[in-house]
Amino acid sequence: MLEKLETLEQVYTLCKDDPVRPHISGDQRLQKGKDVFVIRDDNKNITAVICIAYTNEVPTNEKELDYYTQVACQDGQHGSIAVAYTVWSYSKGAGREIVLQARDFVKNNRPVTRLVTLSPLTIMAERFHLRNGATLLAKHPYAQNFEYKI
Repeated sequence: MLEKLETLEQVYTLCKDDPVRPHISGDQRLQKGKDVFVIRDDNKNITAVICIAYTNEVPTNEKELDYYTQVACQDGQHGSIAVAYTVWSYSKGAGREIVLQARDFVKNNRPVTRLVTLSPLTIMAERFHLRNGATLLAKHPYAQNFEYKI
């Protein structure tokens, strides 16, 4: 089951394991307009992590992600686009599971109309998202975007 992390203490230790964006600090991941989710196994061990930002435009790089999140979250609002900007897992199949659970969460709990990614330009990222039902939106110099149907 998807669990939203609320404290810096919870997020801080996970940041070092992020294979895509380990340089993003825990406090940046918990800023207004961003969520960090985990799923756990039966022994309460974390099996996967996903970080999502809410914007009104699809970002093509991290700088745009931060800017679009700040703009969309003025006045206490969330943007209409959920952007999964990093995901990783500790066990086979958990990455797919967390992406699909996060999609269902944002669909039912956030005022979003789209779920897109800000993914690295790797074959592994491309295969992962395409195998899990996403479609490729665009490739940019530093990232690629995929979209999951909501």
